[in-house]
Amino acid sequence: MTKSAMTQAVDAWFARRGWKVFSFQRAVWKAAIAGQSGLLHANTGAGKTYAVWFAALQRSAQRKGKGMRVLWITPMRALAADTERALCESAADLAPGWKIGSRTGDTSSAQRASQSRAMPAALITTPESLSLLLSHASAQENFASLDTVVIDEWHELMGSKRGVQVQLALARLRRWNPGLVVWGLSATMGNLDLARQVLLGGAPGVLVEGDLKKEIRVDTLIPDNPSRFPWGGHLGIQMLMPVIREIEQHEATLVFTNTRSQSELWYQNIIEARPDWAGLVALHHGSLDREVREWVELGLKKGQLKAVVCTASLDLGVDFLPVERVLQVGSAKGIARLLQRAGRSGHAPGRVSRVTLVPTNTMELLEAAGAREAVARRRIEARMVPNKPFDVLVQHLVTVALGGGFRSEELLEEVRTAWSYRNLTGEEWQWALDFVARGGQSLVAYPEYRRVLPDEEGVYRVPDSAIGRRHRMGIGTIMSDSSVTVKYMSGGRIGSVEESFIGRLKPGDHFLFGGRILEFVRVHEMTAFVKRATGARGAVSRWQGAKMPMSSELAHAMLEQLRLASQGHIEGPEMEAIRPLLEIQQRWSSLPTDEVLVVEAMKSREGYHLFLYPFAGRSVHMGLASLLAFRVGRIAPITFSIAINDYGFELLSSEPVDWRALFAGGTGGDVGLFDTDMLLEDVLESLNATQLSQQRFREVARISGLIFQGYPGQPKSNRQLQASSSLFFEVFRKHDAANLLLTQAQREVMEQELELTRLRDTLTELHARRIAFHEIRRATPFGFALMVEMFREKVTTEKLNDRVARMLRELEKAAG
Repeated sequence: MTKSAMTQAVDAWFARRGWKVFSFQRAVWKAAIAGQSGLLHANTGAGKTYAVWFAALQRSAQRKGKGMRVLWITPMRALAADTERALCESAADLAPGWKIGSRTGDTSSAQRASQSRAMPAALITTPESLSLLLSHASAQENFASLDTVVIDEWHELMGSKRGVQVQLALARLRRWNPGLVVWGLSATMGNLDLARQVLLGGAPGVLVEGDLKKEIRVDTLIPDNPSRFPWGGHLGIQMLMPVIREIEQHEATLVFTNTRSQSELWYQNIIEARPDWAGLVALHHGSLDREVREWVELGLKKGQLKAVVCTASLDLGVDFLPVERVLQVGSAKGIARLLQRAGRSGHAPGRVSRVTLVPTNTMELLEAAGAREAVARRRIEARMVPNKPFDVLVQHLVTVALGGGFRSEELLEEVRTAWSYRNLTGEEWQWALDFVARGGQSLVAYPEYRRVLPDEEGVYRVPDSAIGRRHRMGIGTIMSDSSVTVKYMSGGRIGSVEESFIGRLKPGDHFLFGGRILEFVRVHEMTAFVKRATGARGAVSRWQGAKMPMSSELAHAMLEQLRLASQGHIEGPEMEAIRPLLEIQQRWSSLPTDEVLVVEAMKSREGYHLFLYPFAGRSVHMGLASLLAFRVGRIAPITFSIAINDYGFELLSSEPVDWRALFAGGTGGDVGLFDTDMLLEDVLESLNATQLSQQRFREVARISGLIFQGYPGQPKSNRQLQASSSLFFEVFRKHDAANLLLTQAQREVMEQELELTRLRDTLTELHARRIAFHEIRRATPFGFALMVEMFREKVTTEKLNDRVARMLRELEKAAG
């Protein structure tokens, strides 16, 4: 088919469905046909898939021949299956001779073997599976006909090591196909120019923006009795019936939670309240078995499910047209995440997307008000890009050595075209090459770390097939926690839970998983055998994963709401609901804003308290609290307990501290505790940075191939992996301190766990804020939440409930 004939066929395909071709779709077609690469940014459900897919078809109409023409990279296996269905539907009319396939971790060995004999014309895959394809000796031949690459959900990949993996793969494909056209798709991102540059390795390209006027409604379920003294999760079950009423009123609803444990609890409570919904309400999260997840996804597509309680496992662009409503339980913590989830409803051009926030404590009403305003103004978070992750580079060197081999100078030039490695120095490259060739300075005596060696022609190859097999099993950058498969005694697989959670169970113990109460029977070779329990309650399964910190954009939006409230301007249902809380906070202390830092000191029977409310997110608050405790301890030896949340932090000591003197001055710039000089050194000393780096090093060691997670069916336990990575960490620390993997682990702790850059920015902001110091007689509403966090770490749940109830009675009485 000629180019003009294909263009006419595409227009006719749209017309037959009564659809309109949008101007941004034509802009992508025009640019791609002209050989231009770029980034398409448009709302969820706006028609991005058809924009780039039909661009690829029209490009291919200009060329003849067989082989793979289009490569489609997606961050999720579930998204791959959904994309394959969408592409097949249009290909049947427009490219009837084309075979479309997918290759992910779910692809059967028979399908892989078939693809190895003849690649499909369009292949949908994930970053990990693409790297596996590049590790085969026939890789260059398999990609010889490649014309167009599409990276879906680029905003999701860009800020992670998986995105770096994609950058390196694109650099390889561009070297083989200099005329390759690359397009990325993005829905929610703040720094579009950088996103385009990262995608294209700094090469010229176009940015096409779709119609961003799609209506997105954000509202809130207001609790009947919002407490004037909130604490984490206190509303919880009070919001169950309002959520059920929302589900009743709509054909299909997604109920998003932030954790898998939370999704299990909400699903269980919904079914207990509405047993007639059994089979109509489902549960979906990443630890459930693949067949269960696929059943849920298909049920949503067919409109057979009333609601699905889910986590980020349904965040991305799987298309569920029947979904009318999205509920977000608890804070989404960021504007981009909220927009992404809102887009799961009204997932089609012209339809309204609506997300309703369900607060789990009264302070989340303030977050909801800020989020609604930030969404209206499209204040979306920027995505940061990893800088020179050496573990990914080391893995890539072995991958390329397996996939036909490489010459050092040529591959260095290629790697530097990947944005994250554009400033890679010759010394750093030589270190990475030396590390895969002989294990670096520390491991030179061990033959198994001589993974890549030059042949007589100077081409680096993998010398041992066993090393190659182990490397292919470890390809990828996703760090999965060591998990235990959960099976019924009769053999049915349910999913997987964390090894450490199962390790705490005794035979006969009950736990909640997959929406069922299960009885633990025994564990054998990383499989936990269970049976259905007769009891109504059990422990909730736990999975690792840090609590998400609040984004800067959301934090600033909240401070803006507080600034307006401090001036008497309270607007919107959320702020009206929180008005009584704010009035007490103002009466007993004052409201923090973007211009005022509130500092509160109090004496109680627990000791001497200090409360600060920077509104900078829990990661920054942990660093800031540790920093202040360390700097005060340098003045006079003293020990502090620390409590944090997204709004502030508490320091508790048994000895008095003259906080008024330490915070004397008009602004934060006058407070020596907020000094940014020697910040890195003080942070490293104030926290157990070595321990944090050692924990982070486990991921670095696995990605770089230092530790092996085991063969299929015989995975190594979490304890074994931790012991192996700890051994390497100590060896490098003592005998190879300049090892770049070691310094990378330390850098990642600073940048990701402690958010050092954001901590420095927060201190700079505090310098400009006026200090409002208050000596208070009792906990304020903002301080009470922090006190409960402190108690939570020290007492049992029963004692905590009694303690909180007693304090609430006293505070409510004082508040009048």
